[in-house]
Amino acid sequence: MVAMTMALGMVMLGVVGSYLYQQIAAGLVEERRQVAMAEAVQLTKKVKVAFDRTDKAQDQESLWLFARDIVQDAAGTERSRYVILLRLVGNTATTNIPPVVSGEVRYTEVPDALQEAVARDASNQHVQIVSVKLTGTPDPVSSIIVGQQVTLPLAGGYGIYYLYPMERERDSLAVVRTTLLSGGLVLVMLIGAVAYVVTRLVVAPVRRAAEVAERLAAGRLTERMESKGEDDLASLATSFNAMAEGLERQIGQLEDLSRVQHRFVSDVSHELRTPLTTIRMAVDLIYDSRVDFEPLVSRSAELLRGELDRFEALLSDLLEISRFDAGAAVLDVEATDIRQTVRKVVDAHQGLIEAKSTVVTIRDSGAPCVAVYDPRRVERILRNLVVNALEHGEGHPVEITVAGNDNAVAVTVRDQGVGLRAGDATRVFDRFWRADPARARTTGGTGLGLSIAVEDARLHAGRLEAWGKPGVGSCFRLTLPRSADVVIEESPLPLGPPQEGEGELAPAPPHRHHE
Repeated sequence: MVAMTMALGMVMLGVVGSYLYQQIAAGLVEERRQVAMAEAVQLTKKVKVAFDRTDKAQDQESLWLFARDIVQDAAGTERSRYVILLRLVGNTATTNIPPVVSGEVRYTEVPDALQEAVARDASNQHVQIVSVKLTGTPDPVSSIIVGQQVTLPLAGGYGIYYLYPMERERDSLAVVRTTLLSGGLVLVMLIGAVAYVVTRLVVAPVRRAAEVAERLAAGRLTERMESKGEDDLASLATSFNAMAEGLERQIGQLEDLSRVQHRFVSDVSHELRTPLTTIRMAVDLIYDSRVDFEPLVSRSAELLRGELDRFEALLSDLLEISRFDAGAAVLDVEATDIRQTVRKVVDAHQGLIEAKSTVVTIRDSGAPCVAVYDPRRVERILRNLVVNALEHGEGHPVEITVAGNDNAVAVTVRDQGVGLRAGDATRVFDRFWRADPARARTTGGTGLGLSIAVEDARLHAGRLEAWGKPGVGSCFRLTLPRSADVVIEESPLPLGPPQEGEGELAPAPPHRHHE
């Protein structure tokens, strides 16, 4: 704002200064012109009288000497003007005296147009402004030339020209220009200072509002702005405080409701444990005796046990989600090579891999990828990713890649199945979300696996990200810091479509590593 104000001030001062300079210059020139014309009238009268009364015009030489004395007398001694006597254009008199010039100018400085105008009009003055090169001056000087006819004895009509150099006006304009520039510069600086003070007065409350807003965003809901007076800024502070009070009240209500919901979920989950244990015992008894039942009843016992397993998993996931929501989840960390965790997860799902007829390949560079994390939670994350890849990969190969850098370790699980539509890469971590609601879960998932996985990753200060494209497949990337005090700058593995040269994966045992 200060810079813009100063720039606009400079433009306005430039326009006003140019106008004032032009007006002052025009005024000085006009004043000098009027003085020169008035003075020339008086001088011309004296010259005419002197030539009319002279008795020194017997011959050309005497007339020239007399004319030179008259011209020198008219020029004076102050060097404020110069006088030039020239024969008129069209003068046919036989007596001809050469041009007479006073001082440091040449008679050729008189423009031809001015000489012709004086020759045509004997009764009036004629004025013209020209640049004249004076002897002893490096640059031409703007000058006023006033011309009028006089009649010389024997020689006939001549033009007498009074040249007035405007050196004093030039010097005055130089002083004016310097004054305008220096005064304009000082004025621009003062305008900038005033703009700075005014802007500070206006911006300071806005900055305080921004600081209070940042503290509110950080959770300090009791912060308020100071409100004084009745101006617009005071109204802003009052409105801001009213908004903050409304936010504090609404957030308080939401926190109370959230606590009630978390308590309800936790209580219900715990209360269901007892009847669920009883039901488990009964179902196990029925399941173990299914060979004695009719085929339809035996099949029902199998379905009952499968759904009970899923129900128990759902309860466990709900309890875990409630811990995340309540902020009660804790880590039990230890330094572990994440390659071991990957192999453990793949080994645990050999039955599912064989049932899906899927080839699972593990790739790593062979270098250790040690990080400090909770093995149980990271194993749960990878288990969810591997099971999802097997379920949605439609029998195509699944590739698991492990890599590390100075700050982090990463695991990507890539399948070549149905993929994800645009926008699904972020929604896939929502609770109970399905890309295709009509698609059945063949592995008995609860719909909370990826939601818990992303919370586990955040608990480690890591990231769990997804990419997918219909018909190409999907890729999930888990990135964990090497230790709790390390910030992840860049993941060691790319997230996106398969890199050139990867192509289809060749069959390989799960434990075998490919460089």
